[in-house]
Amino acid sequence: MTEGVKRAFPQWLGLVMAIIAGTFVAVQARINGALGVAIDDGFAAAAVSFGSGLVILIAVMAFSRPGRRGLGRVIEGLRDRSVPWWTVAGGGAGAFLVLSQGIAAAALGVALFTVAIVAGQTVSSLVLDRIGFGPHGVVPFQTMRVLGSALALVAVAWAVSTEFGGDKPLLLLLMPLLGGIGIGWQQAVNGRVRQLAGSSLTATFINFAIGTVVLLVATAVHVAVAGPPSPFPSDPVLYIGGAIGCVFIGVSAFLVSHTGLLVLGLGTVAGQLVGAVLLDVFVPGAGGLHWTTVAGAGLALVAVAIASIRR
Repeated sequence: MTEGVKRAFPQWLGLVMAIIAGTFVAVQARINGALGVAIDDGFAAAAVSFGSGLVILIAVMAFSRPGRRGLGRVIEGLRDRSVPWWTVAGGGAGAFLVLSQGIAAAALGVALFTVAIVAGQTVSSLVLDRIGFGPHGVVPFQTMRVLGSALALVAVAWAVSTEFGGDKPLLLLLMPLLGGIGIGWQQAVNGRVRQLAGSSLTATFINFAIGTVVLLVATAVHVAVAGPPSPFPSDPVLYIGGAIGCVFIGVSAFLVSHTGLLVLGLGTVAGQLVGAVLLDVFVPGAGGLHWTTVAGAGLALVAVAIASIRR
């Protein structure tokens, strides 16, 4: 190989990293859910998670010259309008998803809520890849990509099938569906910010800054209506959700330009199912581990492999 020519980032490594990042999301969801139950306020728990992540990122940015330079480039682009304002608004989509968890998840049940999110994320990723909105450029529809996407939806529905049933307010499905669409858009704009700034740290910092502001406003309104949360617990483990989120957003911002939106999204979905299985094995929850969850996680891994096949 000619000296000075960069090697292409291995596709298999991007898939592995996306799956591992997805397992982090499963852990974060368990921790944030436990914090929300402990203080009886999902809004405040989400704000604490985002806010603690922002504090960590501020400290890291103070010692990272590339991160600060990247932030300067983004601010300069916003000032001269060469960078549209919506490019840095990815954190708002993340905040909306967290809020939809607090509003719709309990009413719909985990099964319908999860399937709606994955459906929105999958369709969003396919369309955004096709129109070239993400930093990976235009990625046309292909049989394997569509087949892998459909198989991923089947895998998630199978994994949570034991939780279906009962009367559900189906109109609330719009919230997680829009939240899933927002995930695909968030990953796309975070990837754009990362390319502009030349730093995943910058993209992650901006994402958490915007998301924290949105959640603080939402929490203030919620407290004014419903009253303050219960006293915060002393268990430090309940406060590491923000740190986990920093890792996930940073890794996603880096990977999206190498894997594309669809493969990144399906990889993280598969990772979430794998993480759910591992959590139920080593840190059992109230519902226990069902064989359908294990089977769904395995099928999701197959779906990712199929979607990532290139012509």
